[in-house]
Amino acid sequence: MCGILALLGCSDDSQAKRVRVLELSRRLKHRGPDWSGIYQHGDFYLAHQRLAIIDPASGDQPLFNEDKKIVVTVNGEIYNHEQLRKLMPNHKFRTGSDCDVIAHLYEEYGESFVDMLDGVFSFVLLDTRDNSFLAARDAIGITPLYIGWGLDGSVWISSELKGLNDDCENFEAFPPGHLYSSKNGGLRRWYNPAWFSEAIPSTPYDPLVLRRAFENAVIKRLMTDVPFGVLLSGGLDSSLVASVTARYLAGTKAAKQWGAQLHSFCVGLEGSPDLKAAREVADFLGTVHHEFHFTVQDGIDAIEDVIYHIETYDVTTIRASTPMFLMSRKIKSLGVKMVISGEGADEIFGGYLYFHKAPNKEEFHKETCRKIKALHQYDCLRANKATSAWGLEARVPFLDKEFINVAMSIDPESKMIKHDQGRIEKWVLRKAFDDEEHPYLPKHILYRQKEQFSDGVGYSWIDGLKAHADQHVTDRMMLNAAHIFPHNTPTTKEGYYYRMIFERFFPQNSASLTVPGGPSIACSTAKAIEWDASWSNNLDPSGRAAIGVHNSAYDDRLSGIANGNSDPTIIDKVPRMVGVRAAAELTIRS
Repeated sequence: MCGILALLGCSDDSQAKRVRVLELSRRLKHRGPDWSGIYQHGDFYLAHQRLAIIDPASGDQPLFNEDKKIVVTVNGEIYNHEQLRKLMPNHKFRTGSDCDVIAHLYEEYGESFVDMLDGVFSFVLLDTRDNSFLAARDAIGITPLYIGWGLDGSVWISSELKGLNDDCENFEAFPPGHLYSSKNGGLRRWYNPAWFSEAIPSTPYDPLVLRRAFENAVIKRLMTDVPFGVLLSGGLDSSLVASVTARYLAGTKAAKQWGAQLHSFCVGLEGSPDLKAAREVADFLGTVHHEFHFTVQDGIDAIEDVIYHIETYDVTTIRASTPMFLMSRKIKSLGVKMVISGEGADEIFGGYLYFHKAPNKEEFHKETCRKIKALHQYDCLRANKATSAWGLEARVPFLDKEFINVAMSIDPESKMIKHDQGRIEKWVLRKAFDDEEHPYLPKHILYRQKEQFSDGVGYSWIDGLKAHADQHVTDRMMLNAAHIFPHNTPTTKEGYYYRMIFERFFPQNSASLTVPGGPSIACSTAKAIEWDASWSNNLDPSGRAAIGVHNSAYDDRLSGIANGNSDPTIIDKVPRMVGVRAAAELTIRS
């Protein structure tokens, strides 16, 4: 993924302002270490930091139409760019970049072209003929984007908070599936799928239709001119991504360039559930498997960097981002620039363990809709920024627009968890790939219980984080938390610890407002807590907080630490943070 920054209509076309835009753009260089570009037209500035995935030789940005009247800076991948080029035979394209179609589509179709794009994207387009501009973000918010306003009347757009937070009077997250038009004076939603209204669908479940839709989503993401691999935790979602990728890689352009044997990557504490399961899947699929180990201390040492890059204080996101952040650095060091990952399936299919308590299909479906709409604040944020911190791109086929349409049109009765019928979480997805004749996965992996990434890398990871926070946040600090942090007041010492770090990097009130809040049980929305009265007493985003559902649920002795009330005897059972190997000694086994 690339980094984009735009300053629009600032009433200042001086060299000093250009230098400032370049300075701010460099804050995004980790996202695009391959090339930097800037375009200035009067007091309009479009800057770009490029991660070259398609057409590395000639696809530098900003990009233009034929007469260079229309300029665009883009972060994204347009998977249907070849088909779109064929719709415009009279246009001359300067590069082979997938993003080159955007300026031409605008010239041909106006602002309505955005819905024609099949891919993930954030872009700013400037029409120098009338100095109008257009900004847009992809349907689900897989690419991050922020919008801000200056006192001088300027509009700022940036891939990350750090690109605009110091120069804007006010800023906020740019909503997914929206575009901002200077001609029409503000934001409007361009993405309007049937499921967005949360009306209950009734299409009968067809496992082969679902299977084919997912295979298509994976296949289109094999578009690459650089080395790539798959993230493989050994859970259902990443294992299916790896399986389908391995099955269809041969014969693709990517295979001809980089070889038909797939590389897979996993991270975890020594002996963690994910490492064991991922190794089994890799052996079954025949991938070149790379296993990365980290210690609790390695992760704790990285927390400040993680919060700076992920730009959140959300507890779940930080827990899961840290191992992914560490793994991404190792992956990039191997020369890999793109990975395919399994985010999104739990939101679409109700895979989180709290869905076991969904009272009926209506509530089940509405919760999946709420979860998908919020993905840009959680898993999409994590997957994109934890990888982009090291110039690595993550692609997420479960969040393909067409696949979501198919999956969210299924009658939610089929998605419901019913133990008396042998249906566990994500049963419809498991069943779709349960092929006896040509198996995609071993049975025990296909039907492995859901493990949240922050749990699966090793249970002592979360317990160690809580113990560390307990040593740095006092009871007195917690008593005054509501006065120090009136918005999204931390309710645990772990949350308070992360908030302190976040506020140091992003002290503006607008920054704290970009982070979601509210109670959660095992990654639920606040609304779903109503499904079980006991959950309000055990609010923790870990999957193990789903007591009575998770096979390794917190026992009574650990329920205190789950709520941030650490007992010294419990802390003593957590791997100590003294005398362990440093992050520089992170081991790799291939």
